[in-house]
Amino acid sequence: MFLRRFLPDRFTCALVVTVALASVLPCRGATASAFNVLTDLAIGLLFFLHGAKLSREAVVAGMTHWRLHLTVLASTFVLFPLLGVVLRPLLSPLVTPDLYLGVLFLCTLPSTVQSSIAFTSMARGNIPAAICAASASSLLGIFITPLLVGVLLESHGQGGMSWDAVGAIVLQLLVPFVAGQVARRWIGRWVERRRAMLSYVDQGSILLVVYTAFSAAVLQGLWKQMPLPVLGGLLVVNVVLLAIALLATRYGARALGFQRADEITIVFCGSKKSLASGVPMAKVLFAGHPLGAIVLPIMLFHQIQLMTCAVLARRYAARPVEVTRKLVETSS
Repeated sequence: MFLRRFLPDRFTCALVVTVALASVLPCRGATASAFNVLTDLAIGLLFFLHGAKLSREAVVAGMTHWRLHLTVLASTFVLFPLLGVVLRPLLSPLVTPDLYLGVLFLCTLPSTVQSSIAFTSMARGNIPAAICAASASSLLGIFITPLLVGVLLESHGQGGMSWDAVGAIVLQLLVPFVAGQVARRWIGRWVERRRAMLSYVDQGSILLVVYTAFSAAVLQGLWKQMPLPVLGGLLVVNVVLLAIALLATRYGARALGFQRADEITIVFCGSKKSLASGVPMAKVLFAGHPLGAIVLPIMLFHQIQLMTCAVLARRYAARPVEVTRKLVETSS
């Protein structure tokens, strides 16, 4: 039972299998072109369903807790990018330049939605605020992430973000998202009833992007350029980033005077990064770059954050119930 906490979930196993398949049987030529078209359609559907699933009522209900939301956004879009830049002299020697470019991209991504809310619920945190904070982060990330990527690319010596890439983000991600929000009044209930089934669309689109990205990277000699010590270095980089984020959000929330339930929400929403948003965005933003190396850091970070937050959520949940009651009474 104890070891089961640290075992990868089914989706992570599917990611590993997909990378292995791309390494052995990479798609090329006409097949690769067909997969690219299919991937673009899947990404559009993914963000359409994200728009349809986002409850405006839940967002409005949680928006009153503005200090908490600003703290989460500051951690996601200010603290992480600063860590990526400030720690670069210490961490970049552990990995290749392309991998560290992927680490910088990881630092610009929005928070997760589903897992942030799930861990907040498991730890008995402020669930309505978590729904609002995670949803706001995911929505704002469509705008903020490309801007941050442009700034960090210039600092990394890769040139700025082109307007073509911004236009591609708007067309491929924002337009379907807005269309999903508009269609929510007609399909919202249908989507809510089929959340479990529609999660396969999320996962399937990510697997498609990963397969096409790693197929192209393998054909360009990805694994020949990435020995085991480099992969070990990437593991260290991700662990350091997550550890600093968890400590900063936990003790920062306490220093700002937040109640324990709010602290939990800040920790789980402010320290996580979205694989579901990151992989499709990478495909749009990094055309011409070695995409396999760009998405590998977020894939590894995804599994590390799930395992770490699962243990942390159980520790939060183990606190006495009386403490939670007192906090609720105080906040009310």
